[in-house]
Amino acid sequence: MAAPLRLGIAGLGTVGIGVVKIIQRHADLIAARAGRPVIITAVCARDRSKNRDADLSGYAWETDAVALAQRADIDVFVEVMGGSEGAARASTEAALVAGKDVVTANKALLAHHGQALAEMAEAAGLAIRFEAAVAGGIPVIKALTEGLAGNQMRRVMGVMNGTCNYILTRMETAGLPYDHVFEEARQLGYLEADPNLDVGGIDAGHKLSLLASIAFGTRVSFDDVQLEGIGQISIDDIRHAGDLGFRIKLLGVAQVSGRGLEQRMTPCLVPADSPLGQLQGGTNMVVLEGDAVGQIVLRGPGAGEGPTASAVMGDVIDLARGLRLPTFGRPATSLVEAVPAKVAAPAPWYLRMTLLDKPGALAKIATALGEAGISIDRMRQYGHEGGHAPVLIVTHKASRDDISHAISRFGATGVLVGEPVAIRIEEV
Repeated sequence: MAAPLRLGIAGLGTVGIGVVKIIQRHADLIAARAGRPVIITAVCARDRSKNRDADLSGYAWETDAVALAQRADIDVFVEVMGGSEGAARASTEAALVAGKDVVTANKALLAHHGQALAEMAEAAGLAIRFEAAVAGGIPVIKALTEGLAGNQMRRVMGVMNGTCNYILTRMETAGLPYDHVFEEARQLGYLEADPNLDVGGIDAGHKLSLLASIAFGTRVSFDDVQLEGIGQISIDDIRHAGDLGFRIKLLGVAQVSGRGLEQRMTPCLVPADSPLGQLQGGTNMVVLEGDAVGQIVLRGPGAGEGPTASAVMGDVIDLARGLRLPTFGRPATSLVEAVPAKVAAPAPWYLRMTLLDKPGALAKIATALGEAGISIDRMRQYGHEGGHAPVLIVTHKASRDDISHAISRFGATGVLVGEPVAIRIEEV
C-alpha cells in the first residue's frame, strides 16, 4: 500500500473534531477506499486545554495556523476555522506556498478570494477542494464538476441556509411571528455569532456565488449577488402564501441569459407541492438544471458535525486517490469576468396590501397595475376590519422594475393603507 496521506487540521470546532472522529473510527475503511492510509499528523487550535470529546494526544499541536500549514510532515492542509480574512486566509496562502493541497469548509474565504487562491494553487500544481463549504453533506460540488461536466448548465437554485429554512417552517407550523422564532433559534444555537450572516442571506449568498462560478465558468462574483434576508417576512405572508398554494423560502437562483449573470438570494414563493416547497426544518436542497440531464434535486443536511466532516473527508479521499481537478471545474485563468444582469428575468409576483374599504378602491389598484404593464392572474380579498380590506394579488410575469413602478403609483390612488409587500414567485 502507498505511503499515508498526512493531514494537518486547522480548527478543532464542530467540523474539525468531526473529521478527527471519522478518521479514528473508519481508518481501515478509508485506507481500503483511498488505496492508502489517511492519518492526522498535527492539529491547530488556540486553547489546548478545552475538552473536545476526542483523543488528540497522538497529534502534534500548533497554536498558529500558519505554522501548521508550513510543517514538513503534512501533505494536505485542512482549514475549518472559518472567516474570509485573518488566520484562515494567511494559513491557506502559506499552505499553498509550502506546496500543500488544501481542503476547506470556508465559503466566505472562497467567495471573497477564490479566484486569487485558485490561480495560486493551479500555478503550483496544487488542488483546493471545498465540498464542505456548500450545503454541508450534499455532494453538489462533485455533481457539478464531475457528474454533470457534460452539460451546459441552465440554472442553479436552492435553499442553502438551514437556519433560515428552520425559521420559516417553524413560523408556518407553529403560527409564530418572526421575532419569536428568531429568538428561539438563537437560544438553540442555530444562529451564527453575527446572525445577519444567516438571516440576511450572506452565508447562503457566499455558497450561491461559488456554485455559479462552477456552473457557468465565471470568476466568483459575490459582490454581484442580490441579497435580501428574511427579516421582513411576516406570519401573515406565510399564511396567505399557503392559502394560494405556495410556501416562502430564502431561495438562491443563478442563471445566465442575454441580460448577463443573474445571482439572487432572496425570499421567494415556491409551489407548496414542489420539492423545494416540501423542504422542512434545517435541511438544504440544491436543484441543478442542465441541457442534457434536465433537472436533478439534491437534498440533505446542510450543516453539523457529521455531514460537514463527511464532505471534508470526501475531498481528502479524492486527493488520496490522486484525483486532482481545477478549483472551479476548469482552469482558473480561463474563467471569465461575470457580466452581472442589471434586470432579473420576469416572474409572477405575490402582492399583499391593505386598502380602504370603499367603492372603487380595488379598481384603482388594478388600474395602476395595468398602467405599469402588469396583468393580474388571480386576486383574493379577505374580511373587512375597521374600515380596511386586506387584498392579495398574484400577477402574471413582470419585471422587478415594473412591480416597483406599479407600487409607486399605488400611493397616488388614495386607497392604500401602509406599505405593500411584493415577493417574487419562482417557477420551479
